[in-house]
Amino acid sequence: MRTTVDLPDELYRALKARAALQGTTLRALIRLFVERGLKEVSGGGEDGERGRRGPPPVIVPPRGRPIPATPRETLRRMEEAEDEARRGRSAGRQCVAPSERP
Repeated sequence: MRTTVDLPDELYRALKARAALQGTTLRALIRLFVERGLKEVSGGGEDGERGRRGPPPVIVPPRGRPIPATPRETLRRMEEAEDEARRGRSAGRQCVAPSERP
């Protein structure tokens, strides 16, 4: 299928130069990059694990103690509490966080 893509001049020149250095066509190089990009985004590798995400990253602060990833359920509860607080403020009343409720 044919398509038209607008590229900035600098990017086009870089692609054209790389294609020349590799002894391939611009078309083949762009196709290769698009295919690689799609595999990376979808997580589809050689091992057949398409669409599966890896574990979330663990952040190691300068002091060297790892900060574990927060579970999705905890994040969801935190977002719901924030949403409730925002709705309460926008309606002109003060909302109490779920953890502070009787």
